[in-house]
Amino acid sequence: MEEKIKQNIKLVKKGDQSAFEDIVAFYQNKVYAICFRMIGNKHEAEDIAQEAFIRAYLNIQSYDENRKFSTWLYRIATNLTIDRIRKKKPDFYLDAEIKGTDGLNMYAQLPAEEALPDQEVESLEMQSYIQNEIMQLPAKYRSIIALRFIDELSLKEISEILEIPVGTVKTRIHRGREALRKRLRHV
Repeated sequence: MEEKIKQNIKLVKKGDQSAFEDIVAFYQNKVYAICFRMIGNKHEAEDIAQEAFIRAYLNIQSYDENRKFSTWLYRIATNLTIDRIRKKKPDFYLDAEIKGTDGLNMYAQLPAEEALPDQEVESLEMQSYIQNEIMQLPAKYRSIIALRFIDELSLKEISEILEIPVGTVKTRIHRGREALRKRLRHV
């Protein structure tokens, strides 16, 4: 598949827009997942993922074909997400009570796709809790944890995406895991 992507990139560089559609179709879910794991908001993740593809398209001439395209694209998405996190100030919290309701919070406003058995509910609550705790980590640890353990990227790929040495990646993974472990020690 990597070879097909390289062919499409060459076509895009020559001006073939339809070739970029194939690239988007292939990478859209992965780019969205990276953005969502870092930002924690579906709509913002969709916006950032779309912006990442726009930036990739506009800057495709600067892409070095000797490197992996996915790493280049993920770096764009990661940088855009980090920029959004830096600019964003929380304007609401999901666990804050909604005024004028009887103890309802924003979690109650999230639509349920279907009725789940007890074990699945517990699993979803635990995942949500862990995601929330990840979101409380500093951005430099949050991005590393998301890229390594959720998106399952290699240390080298993370290093290239974030443009930091592999040693720094290892250190941040260790410190991020320790910070997360402290946050989750009572679970």
